[in-house]
Amino acid sequence: MSYYQQPFDVTRLASWQALQEHRQAMQDFRMREAFQADPRRFDDFSTSSCGLFLDYSKNLVTRETRDLLVSLAREAGLAEASRA
Repeated sequence: MSYYQQPFDVTRLASWQALQEHRQAMQDFRMREAFQADPRRFDDFSTSSCGLFLDYSKNLVTRETRDLLVSLAREAGLAEASRA
């Protein structure tokens, strides 16, 4: 339970820094262009399970964004914290 006694500062992680750099690189992101460039965008950025549907295709996100978020979760130990 020590994880909860001392807050974990994810902003110090390398994966957080990579996400910040990625955000800067996304300054010119245009949703309309993203859908035009990738006809499968809706399929790639939506999911459903247990009667819940999540569509995040209309958000400032790319495959790289998703990969960076997964890296952050791993580096932050999300799976271990969830099991705890």
